[in-house]
Amino acid sequence: MNCADIAAVVVSWDSEETLDGCLTRLRGAEGVAEIRVVDCGSTDSTLTIVQRHAVADSRFHFIANPDPPGLGAARNQGIADCRAPWLALLDAGCLIEPDALARLRDLAARYNALVGADLADESGVRDPAARLDAGRGGPAGWWRWLELAPAVATHEEVQDVAAVSGAVMVLPRVLFDTLNGFDPALATGIANLDLCRRARASGVRIACANAVRVTHVRGMLARTHPVHLIWHRRFDASRFLWRRGSKASALLAWPRIWVGFPLDLLRVLARVGSAP
Repeated sequence: MNCADIAAVVVSWDSEETLDGCLTRLRGAEGVAEIRVVDCGSTDSTLTIVQRHAVADSRFHFIANPDPPGLGAARNQGIADCRAPWLALLDAGCLIEPDALARLRDLAARYNALVGADLADESGVRDPAARLDAGRGGPAGWWRWLELAPAVATHEEVQDVAAVSGAVMVLPRVLFDTLNGFDPALATGIANLDLCRRARASGVRIACANAVRVTHVRGMLARTHPVHLIWHRRFDASRFLWRRGSKASALLAWPRIWVGFPLDLLRVLARVGSAP
């Protein structure tokens, strides 16, 4: 499948550190028909970067928000502005190879799945959140609040999992529409896990494409908007569990989610106070 039928949606919020590289690679990617950049009220050079790419490439549309709408709502905005039958949702820290999205699209079509990529940082260290399954073991991560844990990568072309990272996610538009999109009330990456949860509940396969490696520069939001992240990630986790099933289980989980908030907040404020 070599036609240009992928709409790529990138959400940015003060992501100047990686945005230019992300968009440069995206413009050279195979199969991309539309590129939408949804901004969440950036105050850095995001607008200048996007304008430069938009002048050179008619596939670009820029959607500006004066205030951060949250990840779920921002991705919904970008998808509503495009028409291609395949969706590729990317974090602004993703640096893709030219064939990555086309390969993910082909795998999603072949296996009738929502597909994520094998993610690694700039040093080649794999991201444990690229493939998540039921459980609470393994290295610490915020996804443990949702009773998810990293799955060990297999040698399969695509590996069935409970959820994939939203840093790179490819799915057919018809599936997105059937699921009524992202929950706009979820402001963090938990919106991606919620989409995986609803897709899986509807009988759709969730899979990580182990052979498609994507470099993902992580931690930008934690550096630029740390207080927003530690608050909304906990708030979203609480909301996710409340909506997912047993209210009693959600209430029991909330102390585990919130117990570390005061210490995390103090650490963030200390870092901000000591910054030059």
